[in-house]
Amino acid sequence: MALAQQAATQHTALETSGRLMRLAGLVLEAQGVRAPVGSQCVIDTPGEPDSAVLAEVVGFNGDRAFLMPAGDVQGLASGARVRQLPPYRPQPRLGDPLKPQPPNDRGVLRLPLGAGLLGRVVDARGQPLDHQGPLRAVAIDPLERNPINAMERAPVRQPLDTGVRAINALLTVGRGQRIGLFAGSGVGKSVLLGMMARFTRADVIVVGLIGERGREVKEFIEDILGADGLARSVVVAAPADSPPLLRLQGAHYATAIAERFRDDGLDVLLLMDSLSRYAMAQREIALAIGEPPATKGYPPSCFAKLPQLVERSGNAAQGKGSITAFYTVLSEGDDQQDPIADAARAILDGHIVLSRSMAESGIYPAIDIEASASRVMHNVTSAAHQQWARRYRQLYARYQKSRDLIQLGAYAAGSDPETDRAIALFPALQQFLMQDMREQAPFEASVQQLAQAIGEAAPGRGTHSFNAQP
Repeated sequence: MALAQQAATQHTALETSGRLMRLAGLVLEAQGVRAPVGSQCVIDTPGEPDSAVLAEVVGFNGDRAFLMPAGDVQGLASGARVRQLPPYRPQPRLGDPLKPQPPNDRGVLRLPLGAGLLGRVVDARGQPLDHQGPLRAVAIDPLERNPINAMERAPVRQPLDTGVRAINALLTVGRGQRIGLFAGSGVGKSVLLGMMARFTRADVIVVGLIGERGREVKEFIEDILGADGLARSVVVAAPADSPPLLRLQGAHYATAIAERFRDDGLDVLLLMDSLSRYAMAQREIALAIGEPPATKGYPPSCFAKLPQLVERSGNAAQGKGSITAFYTVLSEGDDQQDPIADAARAILDGHIVLSRSMAESGIYPAIDIEASASRVMHNVTSAAHQQWARRYRQLYARYQKSRDLIQLGAYAAGSDPETDRAIALFPALQQFLMQDMREQAPFEASVQQLAQAIGEAAPGRGTHSFNAQP
């Protein structure tokens, strides 16, 4: 009886509705819907009540709201009813106190989060794609979460074993780091992501396939993750044919899933493929509602959205969980000065650049050591490790600087002792970078092989053998 009296006295807001007035390109304009930006609305299809279209408020002008559909707009007509979704109110159990909803919670998007997502493949709306039945052991929580106070974050102090030799030894990643994977199309970034998904030491792996080819979803799961990898993973798929709102939402959903596991004290690996497609989806939405373009067609909101997404990953408070995130960045035409690539490089904690010339030469993973850097490596490695990595870079760069002279036969042996040593060690230096996609390189073994490659140590007991032949 007391619970019923509380429910009767609780304030209930009236439903907000309006009419669809205009459909231009990707944007719907509705009149009479006074809903805040980010609210979820439903547009009724005339004559087909079961085919309503879900949309989100992305802007307004006077008494008109701009909405971006999350599905096909086929069948919509002028004058269709637009209804704002009511706030999510979980059914209270007997004896539970009835808590009023926050005033700004009306229509806020909520999606399933929790341990029940492990081993599942879902779309940007939390709907299963793997035909394994409905989701269980999940909670319907808000997609957007409050950011962590910068002073409460634990610093990056522990190295993360990615299982990739070149990254472990030369671009050491710290637990809780955010790093970008910069590459053009067809140089092996998806394969490298798959290697890290299989070999990285993490409790949970969250994979966001945003705006990529639809066929890659099943191939990534079956050929790269496998049954064992999928058991500890969550895959969020929003392929290229999805509306821009769902591509944008898919990236936020994958990040929210990773945040939930981090809050539970787990170490999470977040693989986002790709950050560029996320920015392109925001560009489509911003241009459609009239925002002026700034740099190469990207409106200012694209560059504002990137740090808002990236800053949600990283370490939590001391002793809590972490999110180590890899974001792929598509460099159009292998242009490293692409505006999105340049903006991502500035807000991430390091960048790994894949070289097309190395890929064409059969060197995989095609990591360009000279152009790549990890900004936290000095915090998570020993002094000896840093010295060996620095020495490797010096020898590798010295050979590349004299490469044309060496290949033409114009370099005379003995002219420069440092160049002579680089020439002698280059086969081992190049072989060190090469690793089969099914081969795992543990962290300690990678460091020992680095020392062997530059001639600073010999193979010892307990280390993996290293073939230095070209």
